[in-house]
Amino acid sequence: MPINSDIDGMRAALAQAARALYNTTPNPRVGCVIVRDGELLAEGHTQPAGFAHAEAHALQHAAASGIDLRGATAFVTLEPCSHHGRTPPCADALVKAGIARVVVAIEDPNPLVAGQGLARLRAAGIEVELGVLADEAREMNIGFLHRMLHGRPWVRMKVAASLDGGTALPNGESQWITSGAARDDGHAWRAQACAILTGIGTVKQDDPQLNVRAVSTPRQPRRVVVDSRLEIAPDARILQGDSCWIFAAVDDAGQADRLRAGGHEVILLPDDSGKVDLRALMQELGRRQINELHVEAGFKLNGSLLRAGVVDELLIYFAPCLLGPAQGIARLPLLEQLDGRIQCRLHEARQVGPDLRLRARLTHF
Repeated sequence: MPINSDIDGMRAALAQAARALYNTTPNPRVGCVIVRDGELLAEGHTQPAGFAHAEAHALQHAAASGIDLRGATAFVTLEPCSHHGRTPPCADALVKAGIARVVVAIEDPNPLVAGQGLARLRAAGIEVELGVLADEAREMNIGFLHRMLHGRPWVRMKVAASLDGGTALPNGESQWITSGAARDDGHAWRAQACAILTGIGTVKQDDPQLNVRAVSTPRQPRRVVVDSRLEIAPDARILQGDSCWIFAAVDDAGQADRLRAGGHEVILLPDDSGKVDLRALMQELGRRQINELHVEAGFKLNGSLLRAGVVDELLIYFAPCLLGPAQGIARLPLLEQLDGRIQCRLHEARQVGPDLRLRARLTHF
């Protein structure tokens, strides 16, 4: 594939980054391609945590093929790292390989990097270009960037609704409002997330597994339950398989011990009203290196999360039907004035099967 411009090179690097979409947690998804005279010499993407970063992966491929990279240009979707973590600094590896020019989409806000990788390249005499396809690169790592900047994950709330905003009948029946195509698409978003969160109400009502089944994935996201009074039943399907993180507000030692004996973790984070402190929960998930959090909960917890100001994006599938009186997307307080509404901006609209997938971002971001 010929690379005739910096845009072409960065698009190729972003395509590599997309190959790392599901398996780099907690690291960012990064792609790298190395080019000389328009010819693609090597390519790579971030491997699972503890293994090669994108630049090292590309360099390994070149070395295995006996390709001399001196004088070549490297296109990287995120600033090369400059510190020793579980792997050596990628900036040093590019210098050692004799790369003459590095084109980077965005800086890495990680305090361990934060411009130091670019500085190291420039100090070695390498020409550095920054900002090519920056918006696309930010989207690829919106969760990692958000955690680095704000200390908590990017929170995406998924909802399936009728055109009049109903998410369940008054009796709680909700399966299925949207089509199989929309449900499969929702599983793809689950797979992309580091963790999936729901509330005890949904666990009681639907008994969900809350895992990825409809699409292939190399790993299952962590499952997180908000259960203020530790009411979760020991045979709940969400407790089967991998361990869950259960956030509670009441210290029920017996129930907590039973859950821990089953391999699950109970974290107490009460607020002043006896509920789980949702802002503290998000900070704790950030501390645990969760980049993207996918929320699939009922209208009560949805409303609490929105009121707490911790939701960044709405992922809503609208089915072409009307439910009439029904449970809504979120329980929010009655407004006296429009000034109190929660403002969003539309980010994307796309048809999925017979349904409409709408992504809207909260304007606090």
